[in-house]
Amino acid sequence: MIKLEPWVEGDFQLLVRMNAPEMTVHLEGPETQDKLGDRHRRYVAAADSDSVHVYRAVDEQTGISVGQVAFWDREWRGESVYEMGWAVLPEHQGRGFASAAVALAIDLAAAKARRESIHAFPSVDNAASNAVCRKLGFELLGVLDFEYPKGHFAPSNHWRLGLKP
Repeated sequence: MIKLEPWVEGDFQLLVRMNAPEMTVHLEGPETQDKLGDRHRRYVAAADSDSVHVYRAVDEQTGISVGQVAFWDREWRGESVYEMGWAVLPEHQGRGFASAAVALAIDLAAAKARRESIHAFPSVDNAASNAVCRKLGFELLGVLDFEYPKGHFAPSNHWRLGLKP
C-alpha cells in the first residue's frame, strides 16, 4: 500500500504542495518561500542525521508521492523522546495512507532502539490526525497549548506511544 523513501533534493515540489493553505490550516498557514526552502534543505540533510528522519510516503501501486512523515529527537518534560508529524495531500486523504505511513515510521523509530516513546501533538481540531493516533494505539495524555510553529501556541492533543515492550 505505502512505502517510505528518504527525503531527497527532488522532493521540493511535494513540499510546495504540502504548503498549500488547505494543508496548513492547523499549522498557522503556509510558510514563506524562504522558510520553505530552509525546511527542504533541513529535510534533505536529515538523510545524514541520526536525530531527524524525514520520509516521502509513496503509493506502492502507482509510485506517486502522497505525503510525508517524519520523526525527530526531542526533549519533552525531562525525557528524551521522538516527536512525529505527517501530512497527506488532499487528493489522497481518506484512503488509509496516513495511518499506513505513520505505522511504518513507528516501526522504523522502534527499530532504532534510541527512544522509549514517540509523541504527536495534533491540533484538537485536526480530526484526521487525531484519528490516526487513536487507530495506531497512541495514548491520549490530554490537551495542552503546544508551540508550533515557533511563536504560535494552539490547543493540541498530546498523544504518546511506547516503543519498547
